[in-house]
Amino acid sequence: MNSPTDASNDHFVKNAIEAAIKISVLALMAIWSFNIIQPFMMPVLWAIIIAVTFTPLMGKLTAMLGGRRKLACTLFTLIAVAALIMPVVLLAESSLEAVQWLAKNLKAGGLDLPPATEKVENIPVIGKKIANIWNMASTDIKEAIENTNPFAQNLATSILGSIKGGVFAILQFVISFIIAGIFMVSPDKGRAAASKVISAIAGPKGVEFTDLTTATIRGVMKGVVGVALIQAVLATIGMVAVDVPAAGLFGLAVMMCAIMQLPPILILGPVAAYVFSTNSSTAATIFLIWALIINFGDGVLKPLLMSRGVDTPMLVILLGAIGGMILSGLVGLFVGAVVLSIMYTIFMAWVNEKDAAINNKDTSSEEAAQDDAEPA
Repeated sequence: MNSPTDASNDHFVKNAIEAAIKISVLALMAIWSFNIIQPFMMPVLWAIIIAVTFTPLMGKLTAMLGGRRKLACTLFTLIAVAALIMPVVLLAESSLEAVQWLAKNLKAGGLDLPPATEKVENIPVIGKKIANIWNMASTDIKEAIENTNPFAQNLATSILGSIKGGVFAILQFVISFIIAGIFMVSPDKGRAAASKVISAIAGPKGVEFTDLTTATIRGVMKGVVGVALIQAVLATIGMVAVDVPAAGLFGLAVMMCAIMQLPPILILGPVAAYVFSTNSSTAATIFLIWALIINFGDGVLKPLLMSRGVDTPMLVILLGAIGGMILSGLVGLFVGAVVLSIMYTIFMAWVNEKDAAINNKDTSSEEAAQDDAEPA
């Protein structure tokens, strides 16, 4: 006959096995679900960032269109997608024309290239190498191809890899903008859903964390991406004014440096040296001053734009953005800032709670001491 202890042990083992099976099935379903949605996580995450950033603009556009929000979101999505796709189409067309021209001339017996000009030689960093290859190709194209074959193969492989990555990134952003357009049709529903999810995890502070997340994303977009875009546009204008070759590419490099929180002078410094070698001293000096203003201008713009509407110190947001980008790439710029801002808020709430408890304890002790000191 089984004792009560044996029956209790059997019941415990049965419950433990049943719980283990349920947990295993639940874990398997969670992993399976994650693998299914993983390809869509990055586009959806970017869509959320885009929707949060442009929702205020969408409100203004909706008012301009007489309250027709769906029309405003559709126009925004079409313009954004066209802005992403059109440069790719134009680049593909020009590349195809260049390849056809090159194949036609090689088939005809060679290329009729003039020697490299002095401007090509004076391009910062890579000018002399390009000029040497150019001059070799202008005299004997076959020798140039043979001498640069290993370099050309590596370059072609790198270019193809970059093109594939660029096309994939553009396709991802196209999908993200389409999803963001859908999100922005009814932003209140999206915010309510986000608040419910965050409240289920964070409790009563869910709404506060939702507002903090929204404000942080907009602050990072304005203070990091917005400032980088302003610096890139100003740098491009300055380079075009002094006839710098490939000014658009250098402007793009300035924007990437600024987003990565590197000083734009890393790009504009060599460009300024090139400008001194090709322009008058007055024009070169003005460009150098312009470059320095662009380089140090973020120190004024970031405090104005990044912390607007956010109680979290700018340094915390900036550290989160930089650390997040190092850890997770461009999307980490936003995720890192949001995570660090929330952790800072939780930490400061805990510190303030402890400080209030200590102050209350000290006050109670002082009152008790005063009561003891009073005569009976």
